[in-house]
Amino acid sequence: MMQLFRRTLPILMLLLAAAIYASAAMPAQDAPPEYVYVGTQGNRIEGLRLDPASGELTATAPANVDIRPTWLLTHPSLPVLYAVDDRSDRPGSVSAFNVNRETGELRRLDTVATQGVGTTHLTFDAASNTLLAANYNSGSVSSIAVHEDGSLGETASTIIESGSGPNRRQMSAHAHSAVVDPSGRYVLVPDLGADRVFVYRFDRATHALSKDDANPSRAFVAPFGSGPRHIVFGADGRFAYLITELSADVMVLRWDASQGRLRLVQSLPVSSAGYTGAKSGAEIAVSRDGRFVYAADRGANEIVVYRVDVASGALSEIQRASSNGVKPWGFGIDPSGKWLLIANQASGTVTVLGVDPLSGLLKSTRNSAPVRNAVSIAFVR
Repeated sequence: MMQLFRRTLPILMLLLAAAIYASAAMPAQDAPPEYVYVGTQGNRIEGLRLDPASGELTATAPANVDIRPTWLLTHPSLPVLYAVDDRSDRPGSVSAFNVNRETGELRRLDTVATQGVGTTHLTFDAASNTLLAANYNSGSVSSIAVHEDGSLGETASTIIESGSGPNRRQMSAHAHSAVVDPSGRYVLVPDLGADRVFVYRFDRATHALSKDDANPSRAFVAPFGSGPRHIVFGADGRFAYLITELSADVMVLRWDASQGRLRLVQSLPVSSAGYTGAKSGAEIAVSRDGRFVYAADRGANEIVVYRVDVASGALSEIQRASSNGVKPWGFGIDPSGKWLLIANQASGTVTVLGVDPLSGLLKSTRNSAPVRNAVSIAFVR
């Protein structure tokens, strides 16, 4: 038996080596396409398919809807898409859609009223299955319970704020976004009208938001007339990055989770020194590794890239890349981290920039797709 084993061992080793070589030589299977959904200022959710290898876009069937779906958000683990209705002439709402992974077709699951008006932004807290909705016209923020299958439950809470500023667009409070802090105990709400980032307590067990009347000073006071728009946390949660719409600034804020307070570390203009047109900051995002911050300059039609100093959170500008369109209202980085897709509202295009994961720099491509009044991007893989 031992002699037989010794005689066959070389043959087995050769077969194993051949199998390993053949496996290595076989081309890797193509990554599955990613579905891209584009929020618009009309009554349509546009569908695209992104080739993750080339960045090429192809159109899929659009969804005609009875809402104004300016902001879209994907469930973190399910093929479910959420869309706001930000019309100012009726109560705001959020709709959930099931995504057919074979065709990209959308099927509405349900719709829930936010108890606000002009619902403009959504954030999903996976730890509590909660949607947070910012209602621009009513100056309020709502929390909505989400079922295990991704369908919508009841609106758990709504908080209305007050405030104003010097700009004609700041006659009242205008909540523009909401984000959960890394501890899960607070929700931060940039308010364009009040020049504040309001800080609320968040109960993950009940999905409810509440004001802390004992500490009303928790709100971060932004510069007069700056118009806070969107905020994101860095990778380690110590710093948050705020973009203002009216003054077009990016602010680095140190987050004190023990006190629920923000403190200004740095403020940088989004527009270049020589820019003389109307200022308009739009979107902001952090790379998955936390080393880079991207900001949309809607006035100059650029995406600005910043390098993050890990120790201090401070930013240094490293690039200004053309959006290859007009008025980059929103953008999104695809799940692979290789592509940054831009919704150019005025030119009616979605354009694709390549992302260098090492340097963070953006590279122009010829890939684009026509989408009328494009304003936001969401991905489903």
